[in-house]
Amino acid sequence: MSAPGRSTPPTLALVNVSKSFGAVRALQGVTLELHAGEVHALAGENGAGKSTVVKTFAGVHRPDAGEVRVDGEPVAFNGPADAQAAGVAVIYQEPTLFPDLSVAENIFMGRQPRAGLGRIDRRTVHAETAKLFRRLGVALDPQQPARGLSIADQQVVEIAKAISRDARVLIMDEPTAALTGQEVERLFNVTRTLREQGCAILFISHRLEEIFEICQRVTTLRDGTYVGTDKVEDLTADDLVRRMVGRDLDALYPKQDVTPGEVALKVGRLTREGAFTDISFEVRRGEIVALAGLVGAGRSEVARAIFGVDRWDAGSVEVAGKKLPAGSPTAAMSAGLALVPEDRRQQGLVMDMSIERNMGLTQLRSLRKETGRGPLISRKVERNRAADWALRLQLKYARLTDTVGVLSGGNQQKVVLAKWLATEPTVLIVDEPTRGIDVGTKAEVHRLLSELAAQDLAVLMISSDLPEVIGMADRVLVMHEGRLTAEIDRADATEESVMAAATGRAGTGKAA
Repeated sequence: MSAPGRSTPPTLALVNVSKSFGAVRALQGVTLELHAGEVHALAGENGAGKSTVVKTFAGVHRPDAGEVRVDGEPVAFNGPADAQAAGVAVIYQEPTLFPDLSVAENIFMGRQPRAGLGRIDRRTVHAETAKLFRRLGVALDPQQPARGLSIADQQVVEIAKAISRDARVLIMDEPTAALTGQEVERLFNVTRTLREQGCAILFISHRLEEIFEICQRVTTLRDGTYVGTDKVEDLTADDLVRRMVGRDLDALYPKQDVTPGEVALKVGRLTREGAFTDISFEVRRGEIVALAGLVGAGRSEVARAIFGVDRWDAGSVEVAGKKLPAGSPTAAMSAGLALVPEDRRQQGLVMDMSIERNMGLTQLRSLRKETGRGPLISRKVERNRAADWALRLQLKYARLTDTVGVLSGGNQQKVVLAKWLATEPTVLIVDEPTRGIDVGTKAEVHRLLSELAAQDLAVLMISSDLPEVIGMADRVLVMHEGRLTAEIDRADATEESVMAAATGRAGTGKAA
């Protein structure tokens, strides 16, 4: 089955594939063709079936119906080894290298060339690795230990490993989620190089702008079903969103107009040596204030200091007029501060713990009081509270007793929000609230933040997503190299003005 206008069959394809797990239908009649010399996007919300497609291509799952084809011929992958032998490689968001081995050793693990007496020919290993990096157009040292490599460099090593095995198909599953803008551009340059060399590439990302920048075609899934395949040049972002969610998404940034109230959070000349200097700003009740800037500007460090995770060296923090001591999250919580961290999996949730138990972690004292049994907590009381928050935040789950790790990224974010909103805070600090979640769930999180602000909550939002910053913030505070460089009102905020301040150039708005 080849695409119109193509004389050769696709390198790798799914044809009318269906796959179920018990009563859950993950894929139904999905067709997807990957051609040599093309970057093909796979788009869809969380739960649309993208991961099942990847695992089917990778030989982890076998279809219940339909076919996997290589060069137009049906094949049966009985495991990942079969897929690798057919030239299929998957580059995951977080690579898994052996940290104590060199880059070259990781690439040739288990198949090192041998010299005399069966010894590993390290000179050849290093030379072949250098050749791979030249082919990819990157400058990495083959002898460098894998430990300490950035996520971006680890991904390049994984790509080099794949092409060293003569991979013809590269599947990139959310490869840019943890990368800076500069690292994304380097990855895209590598991707373009591989496409020009004849690789077929499947690219998965929640960032629509990346799909339009790097891909030639896009296949969209919705609820496990095939919606269609289009040339990227024939679509707009709104078209793609409509295909993904089945409706227009005009309310992606549903910001309500609110008259700000009294000052809820006041930060005065806050300084932490080596992280940020002389940070001063206010957030009023009803406001959403965005803290913008490039990765490394110090935004998350400011949030951690305000909440007391890190101690500040100078300055002050006040919540509703009450000064907080440095380095005390307990005092911050008692004063009415809540922090939703950037890394929800590592810092916001206990992944092996249940949904209801995660929601209750910030309420242990009140849960014990309501239970009335000393240090014991009633499961019924805990579950009722969790069920109430699950309903309020429109959480999608099977059972509250399930581990939080089974939820999608967007629903995990809702659990973290529920955990902190249950403390009835005065100020909510949210660090990258929609990173790694699909466009439909992103709209739900934005709706929730807007509603919370309308209910008199003060919101400090840290975001690297410029459309999110401009669409949701009443004011934008911009940081550059640990300092505030601009304060921009909503009416004056544009991507150009924010980026100008974030890169240290003059921007629109008041100087901070």
